[in-house]
Amino acid sequence: MRTKRVIPGFGLSMGVTITWLSLIILIPLAALFIKAAGLGPADWWKILTTPRILAAAKLTFGASAAAAGVSVVLGLLVAWVLVRYRFPGRRILDAMVDLPFALPTAVAGITLTTIYAPTGWIGKYLMEWWGIKGAYTPLGVFIALTFIGFPFVVRTVQPVMEDLGAELEEAAASLGANRWTTFRRVIFPMLVPALITGFTLAFARAIGEYGSVIFISGNLPMKTEILPLMIVAQLEDYKYSGAAVIASAMLIVSFALLLLINLLQRRLNWQAR
Repeated sequence: MRTKRVIPGFGLSMGVTITWLSLIILIPLAALFIKAAGLGPADWWKILTTPRILAAAKLTFGASAAAAGVSVVLGLLVAWVLVRYRFPGRRILDAMVDLPFALPTAVAGITLTTIYAPTGWIGKYLMEWWGIKGAYTPLGVFIALTFIGFPFVVRTVQPVMEDLGAELEEAAASLGANRWTTFRRVIFPMLVPALITGFTLAFARAIGEYGSVIFISGNLPMKTEILPLMIVAQLEDYKYSGAAVIASAMLIVSFALLLLINLLQRRLNWQAR
């Protein structure tokens, strides 16, 4: 007797999947590249090599990579605490990790600006004690991007860490390994693919972030402007082709970086086998 499937057959399911992905991803991306293709290579080069765009690109990709790297370290630590320890308030702390997901980006930007401004709760002490200005500097951009990317690492590493049984650690301890050796030689290699995935997600999210950055950055030309802001500036000047060129260049660079990271992740998974 043939059992009935809960989901329709392969043909109908695949058709709905391709149609939906085309409507929300493929067609908009194709329209973007078609719009940008209306300009020739010389126009592309002229737009992308202006000093203002180059400065924004350097800050966007540099701050995104730095924020994703810090998120990997802190995310691993937080995931370790949430998985390996039981303490009062653990569930509240676990729920707070998802706060950047639920918080509107504009609200996050205003909140971070209020805290890290020279007169803010934290910003005034940074200024008085160390002479560091949090808001309206590249450091402010880094803080905002770390805030929005941090949960991606925690939620990527946490389930993998939960699946790691205590048997491996007990076996390593029985062979004479101390805690640091056990973590470095046994646990950490198993977490590397998840950490790379978390880094990729945090990095990709940070590149396109706009709402939480524009407030804390101050949008100072050649200093704290980001590429999404340059796209908005082009649109406000009715330069739609220029905005499409910048957006297309961001997509190309992002896809290339993500491809390299995914290839590295595959190689690590293959070596682990």
